[in-house]
Amino acid sequence: MRHRPRGQNIIRFDSVGLRYGLGPEVLQDVSFALPSGSFHFLTGASGAGKSSLLRLMYLGLRPTRGRVVVFDRDLAATKRYELPALRRRIGVVFQDFRLLDHLSAVDNVALPLRVRGVRESDIHKHVPELLGWVGLTEQLNSKPSTLSGGQKQRVAIARAVIGRPDLLLADEPTGNVDDTIAMRLLHLFEELNKLGTTIVIATHNQALVDRFAHHPRLHIEHGLVTSPQ
Repeated sequence: MRHRPRGQNIIRFDSVGLRYGLGPEVLQDVSFALPSGSFHFLTGASGAGKSSLLRLMYLGLRPTRGRVVVFDRDLAATKRYELPALRRRIGVVFQDFRLLDHLSAVDNVALPLRVRGVRESDIHKHVPELLGWVGLTEQLNSKPSTLSGGQKQRVAIARAVIGRPDLLLADEPTGNVDDTIAMRLLHLFEELNKLGTTIVIATHNQALVDRFAHHPRLHIEHGLVTSPQ
């Protein structure tokens, strides 16, 4: 995939607020910009609003107020039928994995490539290779119902990164794996970042963040976001 030049903003939030229904604002006056090719941790306590912020980033929500710009497109001015094409440029790792139960691990990971029309010969080469790298060589043909939570998580991560998206958003991607696998996954994200993908990883694992302290953070507390320094 062709990436934007490093340094240009891939995401911008201007005075964004978000509330669900008539409840209080989950996010308040959020303003920040993330340059293309950057890598950020998104931190905050459970329930602080990390998942809501990610949903705005992957165009799963529209803000209650303010302006969200992704790939130079103002979300408020973007038609609903235009959203799928934009979302195909974003890889997302959800906390609930969202794997397709009737597909094997290989076919779940291959799905984004098949949507893009990638040749089957390339799929058969690269998908098993990536699944092997995340420690799932023995589970290539396994269905999600037979996998553990940590194995499902690794399949979901492989699916999110296989197409080298412009933007990767990961919600607690190391929450169900041990420290060794967690470090391996973080190094995978770093390698993807070196190829030009902008990375945002939501986590409350402070020890993990401390081990990668060279990456700036977004931090959420009481609906307010502290932007990268």
